Amino acid sequence: MLHAHPFTRTSFWLKAAVAVLLVALADSLFFMQPAGATLGLFALVWTVGTLVARPGLRRDPRALFAAAVAVGLALVMIDRPGPLLWLLFGLMLSVAVLSARVKAGEPAWRWVQRLAVHGFVAVAGPVLDAVRMSRLRRRGRAVASPWPMIRLLILPLIGGAVFLALFASANPLISDALDQVRVPSVSVGPGRVIIWGFLLLIVGATLRPRWRRKLIALPSLGDAKMPGVSGASITLSLIVFNAVFALQNALDVVFLWSGAPLPGDVTLADYAHRGAWSLIATALLAGLFVLVALRPGSETARKPLVRRLVVLWVGQNLLLVASSLLRTADYVESYALTPFRIAAMIWMGLVGAGLLLIVWRLLQRKDGHWLIDANVRLTLVVLAVVSTLDLGAIAASWNVRHAREIDGTGAVLDLGYLRSLGAPALVSLVELEQRTADPELRDRVAAVRAELHAQIRKQQGDWHSWTWRDARRLGRIEALTEGRPLLRPRPGARDWEGRLVPPELPAPDLVPVAVQPTAPVEPPPAPDHTAQPLTSTPGA
Repeated sequence: MLHAHPFTRTSFWLKAAVAVLLVALADSLFFMQPAGATLGLFALVWTVGTLVARPGLRRDPRALFAAAVAVGLALVMIDRPGPLLWLLFGLMLSVAVLSARVKAGEPAWRWVQRLAVHGFVAVAGPVLDAVRMSRLRRRGRAVASPWPMIRLLILPLIGGAVFLALFASANPLISDALDQVRVPSVSVGPGRVIIWGFLLLIVGATLRPRWRRKLIALPSLGDAKMPGVSGASITLSLIVFNAVFALQNALDVVFLWSGAPLPGDVTLADYAHRGAWSLIATALLAGLFVLVALRPGSETARKPLVRRLVVLWVGQNLLLVASSLLRTADYVESYALTPFRIAAMIWMGLVGAGLLLIVWRLLQRKDGHWLIDANVRLTLVVLAVVSTLDLGAIAASWNVRHAREIDGTGAVLDLGYLRSLGAPALVSLVELEQRTADPELRDRVAAVRAELHAQIRKQQGDWHSWTWRDARRLGRIEALTEGRPLLRPRPGARDWEGRLVPPELPAPDLVPVAVQPTAPVEPPPAPDHTAQPLTSTPGA
């Protein structure tokens, strides 16, 4: 029967049409073109197309919520596209397409496995389908085939084409209309076909997601005891750990927080700039120890002394995290602020929040799923907020305002680094150019600013690479320079720091010198080897 074949179902052809349209849209937007707001536009169309092709998602509240978040991320990518935003968008769209088949309240541990299967198996989906269909054929079962649909469409298509050609020969209006149809010429090469296939796999993964029922349970030690670890050893370990941590924290409080003079030749900069990441690793190891050795509900975890020691130890770890943040802040004060250092400080804050969640889990006797879910939610919220921020612009603004050339106390301004930041540093460079009174520095800033300004205007001139945030940057520059025109830098080649490169001196011209012929040199006379008398001169 006709309805027995998936190739004759409306849902199949709707998904196929959406997939083809999405691949065609991606090809027209991104093939040999720079990516800008078009990335967010494609993400928005992709989300809408998925909801149209899979109407079941519109009846699931969780799928609608995840799709709404994906739409919000797509709108942010129109303002400022980036890899983190694209990763979060793909994650939320995958959650949306899988939610319809996942029961409510499923923990994050199982979601991670489903997303991993969805991501990795989707690439090999056509191969797995072909293997499955081959097995069904060998077993003699009926397998869905496109041939019934092809046989159904052959007669209407060929017959319609024949009659249309006859009508075109008899009716000039139809003939003229057909002559106006122009099929766009598309140069198709092997590389482009491979890209189409890859895009089709990615898009098809959301229209036909892969499913796996058997998942791995969360590993747990249960009531089993660790070999060589007893309640007494854990109690003694916590006492020793608290004593060692108290020594480190006391030194930090005395020298790092209060600014007391350090003994010997150790400077505050040396003390502050060493060990920030080591302290974070120490805090992570402490959290791991609490997770493994002190499981909620265990006999050791129920002892009042152990619980007090754990709370004290976690408090000391939080002080270590705060000291790491202060060390990083001192490092930034001495050198410069970068997006990586901002991300490092955010990571340190997440480590501190994770330690609080670990001790809360111990005190409230929560299971492992609760701890994983809480950390995943917190991390996703932080990443979503960070993805909307322009960390490069934040770093550039801070470096300009706290540069030694401006306030006399900060680090030396690194124009080369501001140049490497690109568009995020442009507004700060314009403000610096208008603020500084040093003519040499102003000329260097103007040279770097002029290069970045030209690059952004060129990118904004192409609709493929246009972004809303860069448009706002250019508008901000126009507002800053209204009535205060920017300086035209002096002509000449520049180095990475914006300094003028001195011209190379021309090589001196070599004048040929005529060589005068010289007279031949006569050989010296041969020595006289005749025998001399052996008598000495008189009076010798």
